[in-house]
Amino acid sequence: MMVPKFRAWDETQHKMLQVDYIEFIDGKAYWVEASPADGNVQGGNDGPVGGNSQLKLEQYTGLKDANGKEIYVGDIVEATIEGCIQDDKYLVKNMWDPHVWTEESDGYYAVSKMEVKGNVHENPELLESQHDRN
Repeated sequence: MMVPKFRAWDETQHKMLQVDYIEFIDGKAYWVEASPADGNVQGGNDGPVGGNSQLKLEQYTGLKDANGKEIYVGDIVEATIEGCIQDDKYLVKNMWDPHVWTEESDGYYAVSKMEVKGNVHENPELLESQHDRN
């Protein structure tokens, strides 16, 4: 069984933090303490979690990309679909979204490669360019 793993986007500092502690009340994340991934003592944060909070929790999906990088909710992944010429970028919206590329109702498409290209906080332009192409 995989232990749930999280990261936190700090809206104030505009950087990703590693989660050190989460407090749950009635099954919902209520409070989080997070620190910089680089081990720097300064730059951590703690506070409530939720809609208007400055800390946005993102859960690890349990999957890794072609380079061994963990895929989290909020990541933008480029998926190469077997037999297709063009790669497409997808925003991972929830724990189950790594399967977003199978949403076509007429069948299943085998993903031969996934690669994290960025995340929705630091690289929103990756999604904008995707929508501009369509």
